[in-house]
Amino acid sequence: MTEPRKTAPAAQGTPQAPKERDRPWLMRTYAGHSTAEASNELYRRNLAKGQTGLSIAFDLPTQTGYDPDHILARGEVGRVGVPVSHVGDMRRLLQDIPLEQMNTSMTINATAMWLLALYQVVAEEQGTDIAKLQGTTQNDIVKEYLSRGTHVFPPVPSLRLTTDMIAYTVSHIPKWNPINICSYHLQEAGATPVQEIAYAMSTAIAVLDAVRDSGQVPQERMGDVVARISFFVNAGVRFIEEMCKMRAFGRIWDKITRERYGIENPKHRRFRYGVQVNSLGLTEAQPENNVQRIVLEMLAVTLSKDARARAVQLPAWNEALGLPRPWDQQWSLRMQQVLAYESDLLEYEDIFEGSHVIEAKVAKLVEDSFAEIDHIQELGGAMAAVESGYLKSQLVASHAERRARIESGQEKIVGVNIFETTEPNPLTADLDTAIHTADPTVEERVVRALGEWRDARDHARAEAALEQLKETAAGTGSLMEATLECARAGVTTGEWSGALREVFGEFRAPTGVSSAPLAVAGQEGTALAEVRRRVDVTARDLGVGKLRFLVGKPGLDGHSNGAEQIAVRARDAGFEVVYQGIRLTPEEIVDAALAEDVHAVGLSILSGSHAQLVPDVLERLRVAGATDIPVIAGGIIPNGDAEQLRAAGVAAVFTPKDFDITGIIGRIVDEIRKANKLDPLEVPA
Repeated sequence: MTEPRKTAPAAQGTPQAPKERDRPWLMRTYAGHSTAEASNELYRRNLAKGQTGLSIAFDLPTQTGYDPDHILARGEVGRVGVPVSHVGDMRRLLQDIPLEQMNTSMTINATAMWLLALYQVVAEEQGTDIAKLQGTTQNDIVKEYLSRGTHVFPPVPSLRLTTDMIAYTVSHIPKWNPINICSYHLQEAGATPVQEIAYAMSTAIAVLDAVRDSGQVPQERMGDVVARISFFVNAGVRFIEEMCKMRAFGRIWDKITRERYGIENPKHRRFRYGVQVNSLGLTEAQPENNVQRIVLEMLAVTLSKDARARAVQLPAWNEALGLPRPWDQQWSLRMQQVLAYESDLLEYEDIFEGSHVIEAKVAKLVEDSFAEIDHIQELGGAMAAVESGYLKSQLVASHAERRARIESGQEKIVGVNIFETTEPNPLTADLDTAIHTADPTVEERVVRALGEWRDARDHARAEAALEQLKETAAGTGSLMEATLECARAGVTTGEWSGALREVFGEFRAPTGVSSAPLAVAGQEGTALAEVRRRVDVTARDLGVGKLRFLVGKPGLDGHSNGAEQIAVRARDAGFEVVYQGIRLTPEEIVDAALAEDVHAVGLSILSGSHAQLVPDVLERLRVAGATDIPVIAGGIIPNGDAEQLRAAGVAAVFTPKDFDITGIIGRIVDEIRKANKLDPLEVPA
């Protein structure tokens, strides 16, 4: 009788059968530009390349509730996203994209209700059952007051818009995430991991309290509300710390939703988040290094299975240079696909389970974050902490400390303040073709099309819808139904927002500049002390008590971090600083410069509208006879544009590669002396 053959053990190194893999996260590319038609073409192309969800970037007029023909929209139309002014634009944006099968993220906040209404109406026109719609509207207004600057209305009515929208979606679009509590921009504004967690969680508490107390959702359905609250976070290059931050986020959310809101179902309490990795850390110097930064940051939110992102979108390597091209966005998508489909990442359980190092870090983050959450609650909650300026001042201070660490070399950034020597970069050899260039005729075409839309619609129905919206806003009813009627009636983005502005008013958020502490040492012998000396000498030479410097944010670009840091350092160097915050017209900036009798004007623009708005300021100063006031420009400004600005009369142009803020302030002093025909000051050896 023959013995059965025994199976030999697999030789060491022999490939094993592949394990069952987890499903990959949603892969998105944050995209939109120029026009609805051009963006639709881009979306369909990206979906064909394997992108598994849409992430719509709207332009700044759409985000801030202005039509393309508004004075503040000049230079901003189609720049950082797609203009959507009415339901016709939304139709063209989503043409031939089956919304019932799509998971769509819309980065929209102050006007989130309006854009969701347009999306729903287009879905209905496609024959979609709206109960099957899946996606997210960011709709987190708190971080807009603190960091990104696309807020419109004051905190209380803004929270009402959010509450009404959450209550509506729970009942009518149950698979939709009506809010994406967004800590992404908090980190860009300087937040530490503890601040990022605490401020985001405090926002979530404010929102859930408002929904619970509104009476629109019965207590037994609060679990459904909590289950649809998602988060949108930032992941920096310190990827171990960032991964621990995500684990801490999950534990804190579980505890708050269970203890504060009595949510028993663990599925409802699950921390659900998407991520865009850190654009703030991308450098203009040696931009090829941004590729490995993006990959490391992606690992922070994918390595840990128990804290893995539900959706990931990556920036492009060249975002510090200008607008990415479709090829650049494809490169970022391929990074995700290689990790998900070629590596073995998705074959394992959580690889950090049992690590005492990770556990200790997470426990510390949880403890410190709860302490800060408790402090914010003692101040009256997130909304009160916004209105008092507490949250903003804390962020400005944290950001100032970070900038100081970079300037001193304590925090090292490869290619910026260490290992600066480099070979010529073939990726940027022709810089004008290494980024997407906006078509200067787009704005004119969009404005013309808007006029045609207004002329063709049913005027009576549009006016009636707007009156109903204002009447509802003045009362206590839900604003969602009135907003849907506005969408169907052909109302425009600016008209919808304008009607609510009439009732709610507008809000100018605290800047946090005046209360920010000194971040850079100014002792004798330091760079700041030398700049202070030059400021004092120049003030004496001009016969004034103090040099006065106006920092201006023309247009709709609300990314004020850079402007705030320049303002704080100029203050610390001895300037009297005039900073009125964001969203000003060139006319308002020049009027303020003349009224305050300033000695220099600094303009900060990151949205690409510098080519139109900076020359406008220069021309207005010239007409006013104030040619002795030097104008300095800063922002994401391509080399060719910088040359044109200097040719137009700009005294100096600074871009993200210029990280030495104290040095920038010193250069501003030099330009003031030059404009006033004073001899240059010698700098001590």
